[in-house]
Amino acid sequence: IAEGELTLHYQPQLAAGSCALERVEALVRWVHPERGLLPPVEFLPLAEQTRLIRPLTRWVIDRALADWRAWQAEGLEVGVAVNLSARSLGDDELPVELATLLAEHGAPPGTLTLELTESAVMADPFRAASILGRLSRMGVRLALDDFGTGYSSLAYLKRLPVDELKIDRSFVAHMAADADDAAIVRSTIDLARSLRLTTVAEGVETPDALATLRAFGCESVQGFLFAKPLPAGEMLEWARAHASSTENLGEATA
Repeated sequence: IAEGELTLHYQPQLAAGSCALERVEALVRWVHPERGLLPPVEFLPLAEQTRLIRPLTRWVIDRALADWRAWQAEGLEVGVAVNLSARSLGDDELPVELATLLAEHGAPPGTLTLELTESAVMADPFRAASILGRLSRMGVRLALDDFGTGYSSLAYLKRLPVDELKIDRSFVAHMAADADDAAIVRSTIDLARSLRLTTVAEGVETPDALATLRAFGCESVQGFLFAKPLPAGEMLEWARAHASSTENLGEATA
């Protein structure tokens, strides 16, 4: 962090029906001077075991909002999603710091979506519910990530102020070959709709998977069918190219 070796890559999230760009998910990378570009699995676990996760989280949100502001200046209207760790859900100062960062960058709270895993919430559900409640009242969007792979509890789900469920790629990837995975994806979408939540399917890699998700009623999608995670500058170029081809892509995958 001190040496400025972190960077963000972004993966687009699109409307399942129209394939229009809705928001991008920020994914942190470490440009290591000796080992090259490191994915988060190489360093986030260590940060989570120490107090470094707090400055790391603040850096990611600050950088993501700075990139959002730069995109705004270039005419790109898009939301930004950032992942939160279990430790972040125990940080009473997070809502205050987040409000400060939003104000510094001139970003409406609804611009930002905070993604949290089931396991992070269930580590301390009462404390997490308190922090999430404060964030929700600020107007920040909240998403439950990797839904179905953690310690699901419908009793807690109905009490958490989340706005969307993200369906894990492990279910999406095998829908065509595994009827049980397809049933899980469909039932998750139905559950979300009943609870007035939206759904995002991760790991969409084929037109057939997109067509299935559309048929199931999933609202948003992300995956390599559309783009791999890209640096901020390349994300802007991709968004501009995609905007001109959205109609054709939607027809081709309908």
